Amino acid sequence: MATSLLVLLDDIASILDDVSLMTKVAAKKTAGVLGDDLALNAQQVAGVKADRELPVVWAVAKGSFRNKAILVPAALLISAVAPWLITPLLMLGGGFLCYEGAEKLAHKFLHDSKEKHAQTVQNLSGDPKQVVAKEKEKINGAVRTDFILSAEIIAITLGTVADADFTQQVVVLSGIAIIMTIGVYGLVAGIVKLDDAGVALMQRASSAAQRFGAGIIWFAPRFMRTLTIVGTAAMFMVGGGILTHGVGVLGHWIENNAELAAELPYVGTVLGGLLPTFLNAVIGVVAGALILAAITLTGRLRRR
Repeated sequence: MATSLLVLLDDIASILDDVSLMTKVAAKKTAGVLGDDLALNAQQVAGVKADRELPVVWAVAKGSFRNKAILVPAALLISAVAPWLITPLLMLGGGFLCYEGAEKLAHKFLHDSKEKHAQTVQNLSGDPKQVVAKEKEKINGAVRTDFILSAEIIAITLGTVADADFTQQVVVLSGIAIIMTIGVYGLVAGIVKLDDAGVALMQRASSAAQRFGAGIIWFAPRFMRTLTIVGTAAMFMVGGGILTHGVGVLGHWIENNAELAAELPYVGTVLGGLLPTFLNAVIGVVAGALILAAITLTGRLRRR
């Protein structure tokens, strides 16, 4: 009996070692998407009232956990029953990300104005119902975006553990889902409270702490504006990347051009690394513009 127990413990240790290794590999492969996820979610909660920032982040984090509670079992089921469905579903999600990015740009450059923005701020500050509605809209938008990015993270992780047994797949997918969610929304919570940390430091007696706090207050709004730009760009890069990987011809064309660029003297290494990202973003912009035009045209035809 004691021997059987030792064998069981050895098997468990071996499984945990394999799971740990596969989790590390999956985490490395999904690190790029994690960065995009962080930028996008920090962008989504920008503009929320200071006293509502953490509740909004918590609401989005709960939505992210719900997303992954749906995606992990669904990914395992699809992988077992219809693995060919994974790529088309990811491409739908990539198209949606490109559409959301194009919609943000269209709203920014075609529909928005300083007067309209000022009027909106005035209305929101005076009507609590509008404030609540705007907050819910931001939360829902962030949860929708998180669903697409989470699906890509789960799909990449699933590809990493495709040859493992079912138990290891479940443990690795669940571990990545939990670690990524806690990591992303912990960082988002820290980012949105940077200005509060700066105010707290400025109230200290130490002049060094006050200067550091003033620097944080100067840095925080500029950092948030930068994240807004990076978040929108990430929509095109991630969405375009999903589309190009789904369309074999485009994916091979980008890889071939990246290899040719990498052979150039002096700048080849840098250019070869950046070119795929740039081309994915361009394709994402074009795809998003086409989808937005199609949806807008369809809406106008329906209204007529």
